[in-house]
Amino acid sequence: MNPFLKDVAIDLKNRFGEDLHETAIIFNNKRPINYLKQHLAEVYGQAIWSPQFFTIQEFFRLSTNLSEATPIAQFFILYHLHNELLAKEGHEAETLEEFYPIAETILSDFSQLDYDLVDIDEIFMELFDNTQIDLQFQHFTAEQQDFIRQFWQSFSIAGHTAVQERFLKLWRRLPVLYRSFKEELKVKKMTNMPTIYRDIVDGKAKNQTFHQQYKQIIFVGFNALSKAEATLFKKWQDAGLALFYFDADAYYLDDKQQEAGLFIRRNIFESGLKNALVESSNVIGNRYSDVNLYSATGNVSQTKLLHDILVNNEKEGKSSAILLADESLLVSLLQSLPDVKPNITTGFPLTQSPIYGIIELWMEVQHLITHQKKNKIPYTLIETFINHPLTNVSKEEKLDIQKLISDKQLFEVEIKELSFKSSSLAHFFHPIVKIEEAIAILIHIIDNLLQNLAQEDRIKQIDSNLLIEVRKTLNQLNLGLESLQPLSLPFQFGLISKAIANINSAIEGNPLEGLQIMGLLESRCLNFDHVYVLGANEGILPKTSSSPTFIPNSLRQAYGLPILENQDALSAYLFYRHFQYSTEIHLLYNGIVSESSSGEESRFIKQLEFESKFNFLKHNQQQNITFLPDQDEVIIDKKGKVWDKLRSDFITNKKKISATALTTYLQSPLQFFLKYVAEIKEPPSISQEFEMNNLGTVIHNVMEKVYLPFKGADQFVPIRKLEQSLQTVDALIIAEIIELYQLEGTGLNSLNSLQRIMHKISSEYVRLLVQHDIDHFIGIKIIELENDEDYIMDFPIEVEGKEENVRIYGIIDRVDEVLLKDKTVKIRIVDYKTGADEVNFKSLDKVFIKNTENKALVQTLFYTYVYEQVTGRIGIEPNLYVARKMREEGTLFYAKSEVLETVYLAEVKKEFISFLKATLEEIFNPEIPFRHDPKAKIYDSDPYILFYKNAIDEEDEE
Repeated sequence: MNPFLKDVAIDLKNRFGEDLHETAIIFNNKRPINYLKQHLAEVYGQAIWSPQFFTIQEFFRLSTNLSEATPIAQFFILYHLHNELLAKEGHEAETLEEFYPIAETILSDFSQLDYDLVDIDEIFMELFDNTQIDLQFQHFTAEQQDFIRQFWQSFSIAGHTAVQERFLKLWRRLPVLYRSFKEELKVKKMTNMPTIYRDIVDGKAKNQTFHQQYKQIIFVGFNALSKAEATLFKKWQDAGLALFYFDADAYYLDDKQQEAGLFIRRNIFESGLKNALVESSNVIGNRYSDVNLYSATGNVSQTKLLHDILVNNEKEGKSSAILLADESLLVSLLQSLPDVKPNITTGFPLTQSPIYGIIELWMEVQHLITHQKKNKIPYTLIETFINHPLTNVSKEEKLDIQKLISDKQLFEVEIKELSFKSSSLAHFFHPIVKIEEAIAILIHIIDNLLQNLAQEDRIKQIDSNLLIEVRKTLNQLNLGLESLQPLSLPFQFGLISKAIANINSAIEGNPLEGLQIMGLLESRCLNFDHVYVLGANEGILPKTSSSPTFIPNSLRQAYGLPILENQDALSAYLFYRHFQYSTEIHLLYNGIVSESSSGEESRFIKQLEFESKFNFLKHNQQQNITFLPDQDEVIIDKKGKVWDKLRSDFITNKKKISATALTTYLQSPLQFFLKYVAEIKEPPSISQEFEMNNLGTVIHNVMEKVYLPFKGADQFVPIRKLEQSLQTVDALIIAEIIELYQLEGTGLNSLNSLQRIMHKISSEYVRLLVQHDIDHFIGIKIIELENDEDYIMDFPIEVEGKEENVRIYGIIDRVDEVLLKDKTVKIRIVDYKTGADEVNFKSLDKVFIKNTENKALVQTLFYTYVYEQVTGRIGIEPNLYVARKMREEGTLFYAKSEVLETVYLAEVKKEFISFLKATLEEIFNPEIPFRHDPKAKIYDSDPYILFYKNAIDEEDEE
């Protein structure tokens, strides 16, 4: 079967022969022109004088020499006129912010009334009496009169609600506003497309005979006609000037139940337009072809699935098109296409480009620093800026700001710190001095981005096109706002977002060859061998929403204005016509039910499946679980350079081993290697949640300062003096947080919200720790506080059959001597913990092993052992101050009823020494490699997790 446009080309040759150049051929859009030209060349087989080709808008523009007003220009004209009317009515003028939401709706309604030649006074007149309706609208059908009555009867005769009153006031104003708007356009020597349509019909066009320069006007592929079009087309047909080619199939044309044929039936049977292609064969009704229907597991998954279909299905010599029922899938589609050169009619949307991202980022930054008068920027916005592909921040400046943020743990950065000299957007973070210059400043940013692109070796054409269109739109917006009072910054930004949202850039390609990508509307008149429809979901095909309007549905029906059912009929036609010509059809939809998806295929598909003879082959996308190739567990043998470094660092050069290093090895020998042997440091980071190690640092340092005055006392310090020190806790904590984050200023006001939370928690914890001593002792001596120099010792171990010494050390939080209420005295090691550590343990068998169940006990015994060995003191009692649990559980380690004190504690210390020796000898045993213990508890925040992930996976499989 011939494509529709080829049938048109054949008929044109038969009708006009060599005189085709005397005709004008009109389409709804530009895309089919190239196809018809190609078919004409094939049909004629020789060079001919070409006819004139136009879109319908281009053709009608020949009737006037006035310039077309842009949507933004029309908006500002309407705004000024509306306020003039309000002043005449004695009302206050509306601000631009108040009027903007309704302006688009008013302009849209005015346009529709013009296209459909509705009498302005008639539709907006205030009627309440059925008799008046009968007299005024005698030329309407009974059904149309019923629709009008439905509307006016919704207004109670007894009185109107406040909403109805406001609605009626607007309605009374709209006819006057309509005429004023049209007059103002004329004064400014401007027009718009709806006015052009109406002027031609009313005989008011400047060049009313523009069409007479052609012997024949040929309209190809039109479907839904406005009343203005239908009136003109019938008039020209009756004058012998117009010829029509309607693309229709008897399947939906002859069956009045088929909505796909609604408009062509109206064109032929109601408007009286004649189809030059006389017979419409019933192709759809007689086809038994297969149609592939794919249920995808998500919206984006459709494009991934389509990739595989294209790879397996595309053949040389076949024309192919991807039709986007859901045009938001374009970017995902472009990322998923196989190696093809697409031609894209829909264009690349600005909203999905990096350019839109940088504009939105600038508006967000300015909202903070100009509108809200903030002098600091959240670090997340700075990260977005320095990593954006269009800002061109140098690597050095990027690293400098990242280091500043990380070192100071800055959740917000002062504006004065943000100077990116390497970037063309160096003033990005400067506040706007004059609000009225906001758009001008944004235009300057766009100019800088354009200049940047021009300096690149390879100009990015899509980005350049988008930037140029954005600049044009912003210029129009800026001109419109010049005569107005300064508007609020949020409103200007809202206006900017609205104005640029629909900008897109065409992606050039060959419109006659290769894979064509377009929306359903752009596919009018076109036929392809292979058709792939993306987003064929109910709710998308057809859409379930219509444009906002002030004209109620009942009146729209009465006056023949477009309603939602019309939109359904047009969508049905655009979809059904591809079943007339395509040899292969593939329909893809999102089969997942979500807030944005019904999870069902379009009802058009269900209708065809039920009514036609097509064989629908249903495919459900299977999400295959792809496993990465098996990777060997990371195992570090103690040989070669690894062994040399281990021995050199710890045995020869006496690198110190801390209690934390010991428990790290118990948890994961591989992590011990990475952290203490390979010395792979954790990358700098900043978190929106304060980290426990920072909280611990603050608490440890404040506790040191609280107890420092009591250090070195000869006599027990009365506990009441410790109680007095509680008054200084808050000031100490604030000072510590300021120092930790390198903040400027003093006092609580220097802290941000997160730091204030840290202050509150630290204050509670410190008071809890100090209060424990106040409640349990009557006197205290401080022997040591955070001493990181003196408690170091050599520990003998056997390495390769020889005795060697390794150096161990402890930074002990506190060593004290306390006088209990029963007058007994104890010397204690005190370790502070702010996490989930416990004094409770099940048994020592579970402690003195790898992956110990109580790291805190191992560490505290480590500190106790080192202290006793260095000082020669014995009987030192290990205590753990766990802020979260010490009220309920105390500070002494215990297992069931056994508490670590007196005789039992001495036995535990001996057992710990044996365990310590065995563990250290294992670390330096060349036969035992460093490998991760798969049973160890791993936290998501562990920076080394990727190194031993495989070991975890293998354990899971077992």
